[in-house]
Amino acid sequence: MAVLIVEIQIQVTIKMRSFALILLLSALFGSTAFARSERQFVDEAEPPAPSALDDKKWGWKEGATSLPPWPKDGDLVEVMVDDPAPRFRAYIDGRNLRIGSDEAIRYTLVLESRTGARNVSFEGLRCTPSGIYKIYAYGTNGRFEKVDNEWQSLHGQGHDKLRADLHHHILCVPRKLEPRPKKDMIRAMRSRTTLKGNSGFMTE
Repeated sequence: MAVLIVEIQIQVTIKMRSFALILLLSALFGSTAFARSERQFVDEAEPPAPSALDDKKWGWKEGATSLPPWPKDGDLVEVMVDDPAPRFRAYIDGRNLRIGSDEAIRYTLVLESRTGARNVSFEGLRCTPSGIYKIYAYGTNGRFEKVDNEWQSLHGQGHDKLRADLHHHILCVPRKLEPRPKKDMIRAMRSRTTLKGNSGFMTE
């Protein structure tokens, strides 16, 4: 009788240990699977934003765009870059700044280096929540050459302070996701230039 009781106790002990082991393994593999399911949102690369932020879903259609005339110095309005040590001066051709029927803002951008060299581009910008832009053409020797580009998001492009400033402070109405009136865009550019002066940009 004593031997039978001992055998029963041994069997119960074995079963309890097996059950505990099963619970431990379940918890271990369950947490690993959970960690893997979580990790796909942390470790994996974020998928690129769709072109024009899924414009087909929202019914946005890009309007026809023609190249502007070559910018004249007298029409250039300086845009102060939010940078303590800018490498260039930036200008927008105020005369040919346009708001399209599709509410995209199109402008000629002139970047001038400390040595006086200039880069010219014709671009578009839209007042989406994070801002998107598109380069239509680059300018050289007094004329524009079209390029085949897609709309690109400004989100995550911390190096692009100029276009971020254009989106956040100059071209778009804050929190309304719509273009400012053209006169207000020009006023915003000039007021920033007046406030900041030319600090941080020294001629070599």
